[in-house]
Amino acid sequence: MQKKALFLDRDGIINVDHGYVYKIEDFEFTEGIFELLELFIEANYQLFIVTNQSGIGRGYYSQSDFKTLTSWMLLEFEKRNIKIESVQHCYHAPEENCVCRKPATGMVDKILIENSIDLENSWLIGDKQSDIDLAHNSNISHTIAIGERAIENMEFSFKTIEEAQRYLEENKVIIHS
Repeated sequence: MQKKALFLDRDGIINVDHGYVYKIEDFEFTEGIFELLELFIEANYQLFIVTNQSGIGRGYYSQSDFKTLTSWMLLEFEKRNIKIESVQHCYHAPEENCVCRKPATGMVDKILIENSIDLENSWLIGDKQSDIDLAHNSNISHTIAIGERAIENMEFSFKTIEEAQRYLEENKVIIHS
């Protein structure tokens, strides 16, 4: 049976984007992220993170730095009974034109190999055009853009994660099964 999924960008969605965040002491969860994820969990969604991490390819930090921070982040989620199924990341610099860097579909493709996902009833939340384009390129039906940037072709747009969470909860937008 296919499951519904929520695909999340990391920087700007899960954490405040301070630019190339790779140290635990620099990682700050966005206001409302735990409540937002709890809404999706209550509706039986699996959670996945898909994140471009070009700071690795640019030499700003290492794969090991990324893995250390990711392990810590996942433990913080687990403390709140939030299970992230997997974290996919692209470590390439943009000029490398790899198949995993958003908006290319490589990270989602890998998730689909390992999981049976109902893309028609799945969501992607991001803060950049490349996130929303990834959703369209991967046939993820529902999209939410967060922040002040002008982003095209999204289904919903909110300034903050808290705004998105309140709207989705109050308007019962998320599909329950």
